[in-house]
Amino acid sequence: MPEDALLSINQVTTREQWSLRQAIEGYARHGVHGIAVWRDKLHELGVPEAVGMLRGHGMTVTGLCVGGLLTAEDGAAFQDALDENRRVIDEAAALDAQCIVFVAGGVEGGSRDLKGARERCLEGLAALLPDAAAAGVTIALEPLHPMLCANRSVLSTLKLANEWCDRLDAGPELGIAVDVYHVWWDPDLEEQIARAGSRIVAFHINDWLADTRDLRLDRGMMGDGVIDLPAIRRMVEDAGYRGHREVEIFSERNWWRRDPDEVVNIIKERNRSAV
Repeated sequence: MPEDALLSINQVTTREQWSLRQAIEGYARHGVHGIAVWRDKLHELGVPEAVGMLRGHGMTVTGLCVGGLLTAEDGAAFQDALDENRRVIDEAAALDAQCIVFVAGGVEGGSRDLKGARERCLEGLAALLPDAAAAGVTIALEPLHPMLCANRSVLSTLKLANEWCDRLDAGPELGIAVDVYHVWWDPDLEEQIARAGSRIVAFHINDWLADTRDLRLDRGMMGDGVIDLPAIRRMVEDAGYRGHREVEIFSERNWWRRDPDEVVNIIKERNRSAV
């Protein structure tokens, strides 16, 4: 199969240059027919129009970003988050998205209760899984780098994602998203990817720059950093993953400033040469 056939671009990679409409048209123009959609851009366009455009351009939605953020201590806020996640499930079903990228949520301001935050997130997941199953939607747990534990995700390792899957004992409505940016450093990576096996429903690629200047918004293009991408690709493929390779690059100082057509062309070249 040609390398580009399973290439997807997360629209965050060109979010500062292109709307969702422009991204769908632009990626398709370059022969890229996989896209991950962000909800703010989806709402700007509207779900019905987005569905029509995606189908008309032969696009596969590899993910809807993001669900989760289920660590609120206040009961009303927690319920509001559950309700919002049910809307995410409905949108993912409408888009026929392969998964919802689930970000757990951080430790609330003023709190030091990391254990409690993780338990609340698990409680919320357990409540949402029947809705996801009924809608035919997969929630993909994405462990984030420990640097983001305080404000973004208390799910910090692939091992913990596997443990949560074991504990919840769900079916295809629950899976795991492996993002190289967040897991490349893990000494247990190969073991935990093998353990995840068929739970892996998304594979996100990018690079970690040795001189990174922002821990969230300064990702590198594949081949520009320190991650051994071919090695991690082999790990996920050995675990049975045969899906898209989704390029997801947050980049205030570089790629968000470049011409988006140039960015897509470079992505295609690096997908062939660096992954």
